[in-house]
Amino acid sequence: MSDYIPTAFDFDPNERGHFGIFGGRYVPETLMPSLMELDEEYKSVRFDKEFWAEVNYYFREYVGRPSPLYRADSLSKELNAEIYLKREDLNHTGAHKINNTIVQGLLAKRMGKTKVIAETGAGQHGVATATVAALMGLECEVFMGEKDVSRQELNVFRMKLLGAKVHPVTSGSKTLKDAMNDAIRHWVTNARDTFYIIGTAAGPHPYPLMVRDFQAVISDEAKQQILEKTSRLPDYVVACIGGGSNALGMFAHFINEEETQCIGIEAGGHGLSSGKHGASLAHGKPGILHGQLSYLLQTDDGQIKEAHSISAGLDYPGIGPEHSYLMEQGKVRYDSITDKEAMDAFVWLSQAEGIVPAFESAHAIAYLKKMSKEELEGKTVIVSLSGRGDKDMTQAMELLEL
Repeated sequence: MSDYIPTAFDFDPNERGHFGIFGGRYVPETLMPSLMELDEEYKSVRFDKEFWAEVNYYFREYVGRPSPLYRADSLSKELNAEIYLKREDLNHTGAHKINNTIVQGLLAKRMGKTKVIAETGAGQHGVATATVAALMGLECEVFMGEKDVSRQELNVFRMKLLGAKVHPVTSGSKTLKDAMNDAIRHWVTNARDTFYIIGTAAGPHPYPLMVRDFQAVISDEAKQQILEKTSRLPDYVVACIGGGSNALGMFAHFINEEETQCIGIEAGGHGLSSGKHGASLAHGKPGILHGQLSYLLQTDDGQIKEAHSISAGLDYPGIGPEHSYLMEQGKVRYDSITDKEAMDAFVWLSQAEGIVPAFESAHAIAYLKKMSKEELEGKTVIVSLSGRGDKDMTQAMELLEL
């Protein structure tokens, strides 16, 4: 497996961070110098072999990359298809999030920052940020909605054990959106010595580009691995979407391949007709939130609607701007999975393969059963298993009768 270094794509944003009309920088003037500084720093290292040699050292020796591409034999037999799982759940800290925080941590050190902050929903990004802060000797504060603090108490303890200070956010819906609001407010007054490690491919430019580049290691590896195993590209690549970094990482090196259809799965919650879901692309419209223009769940007068998902990591009323662009360009197919379908898949994968997925990842697994027999039979599918289910055990015990 060759060392990873980002690739420029034809769907990269323009100089001002726009993917078509989406993206950009919609932030208070006090943050513009910090964003411009970060933009220049990232431009200087984006294709720098020396910088990426250090990243690849941590990917190999600390994260445990490359992550395996595993043929799920039981699922393959049941569905009469070739089902492969990209095992991001086997990374150190248990999810894809560590890919991103390693690189942002190194950027923070290069820029002379001594503190890092992060927002988190399911807690995996918070854990990954706290992990990197401990590794690199940085002070760490994490903002997390009070609702998520309750349903992800194991990850809250992990963050504290790693030395991070966790701030429960009590405003709004007390979930990921509100955690990001408070993190940005903190950053406005502490930007001089603080680096904001955003956890998904969202926010003001250059974050959507950066985070996609960092997570694209997933598809870079998966493409090499599937060609080694089958000598052909997959027919489908499937990933769940909250803000969208896991999906963009899984799609990046497959989007322009004619043989491969990329499919992104939003949180269907109680069903799209119920109004209680996190399907921003299916039921949202363009608007501005957290420094970017993208699809958002909002009322007719522009107020942000509360999202719902059984999984804290998908409980977000917006989405990264690149996904909005890819949808409008027809480059990626998007669909949704309900809470019930995700929980059924959570049990299905656990009992069929002995692999317990995160609730988020279970949405992508569930889509295999939503595809028609004619569409799936005899085809090769890669599903991004973006995280493991350890963090969801307390919630699963309350929801499932086994």
